[in-house]
Amino acid sequence: MPSFREPQKRGPTENDDHRHGILRWRPAHANHRGEARALGPGISPFGLGVGRDGLVLIPGAAVPDEPRPLIIMFHGAGGSASQAISILAEQAESRCILVLAPDSRGRTWDVIQDEYGPDVTFLDRALEVVLREYTINISRIALAGFSDGASYALSLGLINGSLVRDVLAFSPGFVAPSRMEDSPRVFISHGREDDVLPVARCGRRIAQSLQAGRYDVDYREFSGGHLVPPDMLDAGLNRFLG
Repeated sequence: MPSFREPQKRGPTENDDHRHGILRWRPAHANHRGEARALGPGISPFGLGVGRDGLVLIPGAAVPDEPRPLIIMFHGAGGSASQAISILAEQAESRCILVLAPDSRGRTWDVIQDEYGPDVTFLDRALEVVLREYTINISRIALAGFSDGASYALSLGLINGSLVRDVLAFSPGFVAPSRMEDSPRVFISHGREDDVLPVARCGRRIAQSLQAGRYDVDYREFSGGHLVPPDMLDAGLNRFLG
């Protein structure tokens, strides 16, 4: 599997931004005026009225008007938001990080199956609706993911560099940006014994390509297979928050 892959090209659609993987959401300071929050602490569904939805984690210590870091976490192929959010839940709670974990519209993310569009549209909607009650620290927004989700986080992160400061990619397979905007920092970890996405042609090759493009890359290999070890998660979060 190549480390850089061109998304398939088609004719224009109604939503040209989403077709190119471009997120239009930008954080806005919420004005609550003492109203009760619909979304309280803990893990809650998006509630967007669709078949596959997503989950949001609001740490118990988070308050609406205090800007908090945000991580958008993408699951692996055939996975779900619950699997993605379980990777971060304990650390997010202790570090007071908001986590948004969408379900992919299909078995995996849109550009991996075909082209950008449905998942980007859904993510934009989820960000706008689910996080309207909380203030996001605009200098602390990261995209993260495992396996196919890591490939998707890398791809969207490079496309949306003016929004995303950091990308945390745990065992990615490739990266397929439709454009390169600004220069988000990149953390990549990959197991040397990974038999799903072999390190030599996936994580290692991606890291080398990004470093050659002058991206700030922290690349770490570990002894193990296709997983997210606690120390790699710690290292990625420390870099994000540091």
